Amino acid sequence: MSASRPVTACRACGGPLGAVFCDLGTMAVANSYVPPDRAEAPEPVFPLRAVVCRDCRLVQLDTVVDETGIFTDYAYFSSASTTWLDHAARFAAAMTARLGLGAGSFVVEVASNDGYLLKNFVAAGIPCLGVEPAANVAAVARAAGVPTEARFFGRAAAADILGVRGGAPADLVVANNVLAHVPDLDDFIGGLAALVGDAGVVSIEAPMLLTLVDGVQFDTIYHEHYAYWSLHAMERALARHGLAVFDVERLPTHGGSMRVLSSGTARPPSPALLALRAEEAARGIDTDAFYQGFDARVREVVAGLRAWLAEARATGQRIGAYGAAAKGNTLLNAAGVTARDIMAVADRSPAKQGRLLPGSHIPVVTPEALLALAPDAILILPWNIGAEITAQLRGAGYRGDLVTAVPAITRHAV
Repeated sequence: MSASRPVTACRACGGPLGAVFCDLGTMAVANSYVPPDRAEAPEPVFPLRAVVCRDCRLVQLDTVVDETGIFTDYAYFSSASTTWLDHAARFAAAMTARLGLGAGSFVVEVASNDGYLLKNFVAAGIPCLGVEPAANVAAVARAAGVPTEARFFGRAAAADILGVRGGAPADLVVANNVLAHVPDLDDFIGGLAALVGDAGVVSIEAPMLLTLVDGVQFDTIYHEHYAYWSLHAMERALARHGLAVFDVERLPTHGGSMRVLSSGTARPPSPALLALRAEEAARGIDTDAFYQGFDARVREVVAGLRAWLAEARATGQRIGAYGAAAKGNTLLNAAGVTARDIMAVADRSPAKQGRLLPGSHIPVVTPEALLALAPDAILILPWNIGAEITAQLRGAGYRGDLVTAVPAITRHAV
């Protein structure tokens, strides 16, 4: 893993960093799964602490781990979740209709992963391009017929794409769940603005800070997520590059997200945008009070998981887990969980199977292998797709306890 560097000023506005929002100590990088032959080698760990900008109120990590080391060979494949595939298909259909996209249009997705979204535009005959920094993931997208460039996105990438097109801007640029992963916000958002020009639309999806706070979703804090967005902070970041937000939609994805639409040309704000602005203002998103107390609530969730695992050990229960998600690694490492507490975690991604979770070193196995171990209870780590996982496990005949730990230990009915 590459080096880290401290953040001394807000990466969005340059303002001073203020109060600590959540301090999780030091941890291994959440998506750095460990090959079995390196199980005894020491893992690099880095501070995992989120703080608040005093000016624009962007919540962000005060230590950035080098993005090249994290994203060059990445273990996350979007197509592993059917829930996410369905979400992407609905988005593609809705934006095609809303923007009147067709054979003469051009759609770009930055951080396009394995082509999970753009394949819908390919199937519809709409020209598109993916920009994906992880070479291994970009290769999977190209093999599926999705044109993809393996590179990081920013102003240089935007200029190259525009150059190939003779300067013609994109009609739609999609940035789904990537803004949290961007260390250089000025370069990235500047690239978005350049690529759509005056007439195109930028669509950004990001987990909402409001739902993170309300649901104590601290496990979504990890080194690959450099920032945690409110509408308040995002509007200010986009405006610095000439992008005006005109609509927002609340989404159930990732525990509660927002889809923010912006353009280089000002458009009337939608009722939904006005409503979310008002809600954030009423909640005090621009005051210190909103951010206070979250860290203490995190300690309660961690204590709850530890107590449940201790009770399981005391009664001789054998515990498994499902979903080798990054958020799960934050949760497990915050609670000091190891392979002595959880015997294995199942995941459908072949890229993770056969490896060990970072930090906890719990082995990752296939779902079939986990069920063959006959655990008395299974801890579902990606609680945001808990219903999907519950249906899979019940459909496979599992009748033991299914449990999620955020925001509190919850048992799911058979």
